[in-house]
Amino acid sequence: MATSRSFATDFLSSAIGRVLTAVLIVAAMVVAAFGAGAFGGTPVDEAAGGWLGADSTWIAPATSAFRIWSVIYLGLIGYAAWQFFRAAQTPRHQRVRLWVLAGVILNSVWLFTVQAGWLAVSVLVILALTACLARCLVLLDEEPIGSWLERILLDGVQGLSLGWVSIATIANVAGWLGSLGWQGSPLTEESWAITMAVLATALGLALAWRFGRLTPGLAIAWGLAWVAVGRTDGSGPQSVPVAVATAVAAAIILAGSLAGVLRRRRARSS
Repeated sequence: MATSRSFATDFLSSAIGRVLTAVLIVAAMVVAAFGAGAFGGTPVDEAAGGWLGADSTWIAPATSAFRIWSVIYLGLIGYAAWQFFRAAQTPRHQRVRLWVLAGVILNSVWLFTVQAGWLAVSVLVILALTACLARCLVLLDEEPIGSWLERILLDGVQGLSLGWVSIATIANVAGWLGSLGWQGSPLTEESWAITMAVLATALGLALAWRFGRLTPGLAIAWGLAWVAVGRTDGSGPQSVPVAVATAVAAAIILAGSLAGVLRRRRARSS
């Protein structure tokens, strides 16, 4: 296994591997456009019976939340270009090349499973994607950050991706369970949504404590804030208690993420 991983890393670091990485990232952009409704695709919020739409469950974020993908994909395009330069040929980057590419591929696979209406499979894929992104950050944490471009295009993009995919996983699971006819029983739908907000808060704080980074918590807070908007703007189930709970959760995660960053800086300076 170690040999195969070494071979994959060496290959992706080669000129051919870097071209392949760039091609796959561009292909992922095309798949994302397909998932947004271009090229004959079905928009994600309409695919799979509409169970991933803004009005599908009590924990689904409003449609505008998905604009974060524009930032993530812009970062990936920047990464695809940056990896060709000598400054990117560091041991730290080489260790995560495979995980970055795996994340790009898994995200495309997730979009295809949703297009096919395979909600149960999409849950498995998004869980694998979350684990992949978490592994990437773990490896990045083991060595010091290089240039500011590396900080933005590698650490920043992967951190945002992990945070957003984490909150998307909760919405994905809720949509899948809803498609099976389960809406949180014996809890009320509102109580179930608030419970999910508490879970998201715990997850955001855990990521802040483990990584001491701002971007994962920022993305989770972004998603929760748009859940709050969705519960009050008429686009889905309306609930002031859920809106308040998710807004408070977003604020707690932001505060916890800032505390995590400060804690990490103090630890490094001591």
